[in-house]
Amino acid sequence: MSALTLFVTGAASGIGAQLTGRLLRAGHRVVAADVQEAALAARAKDDAWPTDKVLLQHLDVRKEDDWETALNRAESTLGALDVMMNVAGVLLPGYAHEVKTSDVDLQVDVNVKGVILGTRAAAKRMARRGRGHIVNIGSLCSLAPIPGLTVYSATKFAVRGFTLAAAEDLRPLGIKVTVVMPDAVTTPMLKLQEAYDEAALAFSGSRPLQPEEVVRVLVEQVLPKQPLEVTIPDGRGAIARAVNSAPQLANMLLPIFRSLGKRNQERIRRQNAS
Repeated sequence: MSALTLFVTGAASGIGAQLTGRLLRAGHRVVAADVQEAALAARAKDDAWPTDKVLLQHLDVRKEDDWETALNRAESTLGALDVMMNVAGVLLPGYAHEVKTSDVDLQVDVNVKGVILGTRAAAKRMARRGRGHIVNIGSLCSLAPIPGLTVYSATKFAVRGFTLAAAEDLRPLGIKVTVVMPDAVTTPMLKLQEAYDEAALAFSGSRPLQPEEVVRVLVEQVLPKQPLEVTIPDGRGAIARAVNSAPQLANMLLPIFRSLGKRNQERIRRQNAS
């Protein structure tokens, strides 16, 4: 694959940081964007990101003006954008009848509005050149909603729905759009969930994915092949699709997966306490 110019949101930690590092090591040019400027700068220093190939950019994905400023600077510094990767996200556990309004606002604004604004801003520029690729990070929650992560599930359903529709809007313009739906990933976002019983189902897999596993799929499959949608891993993705097609089946399986999740959650708590 020839060198690309990519824009990665949520680049200060988790999947975004790992992705940025791998892309830079492969010789690509990367705009590494995050709302946490100090954390982003620290990550760039600690991981020795090459200064001639990376542009560190403050970005609040909820703000249209931030997107325009960031993309204008990106294109004037590194050149025309080839790939937009909307990675930034936030998860705050909570049952439907208990979730705080502020938690609703933050998750919807970052996870949904941020993806929509980022897709739109990138697509406008890509459409002028008749090419480009936009990658939106969803979740297996995009297929199988998790009780206790109710608002988060809703936002990730929205990410998938928006991406699939946007893919058809943009296909005639030469722009490919992909939604990537990983299982739970070992990131600061997952760490937050360890203490919440509401989040037990997020731990129902045999183990959480490592960020490197998601990054490998992004770099080795998604970027070269530009598929419409991808689940990680395939096996859990198949289960999620089955549940999505038969919600009543999900109700029957929930007690089993919740029990598995609680056991795994407790094991992780003990490991971290030791």
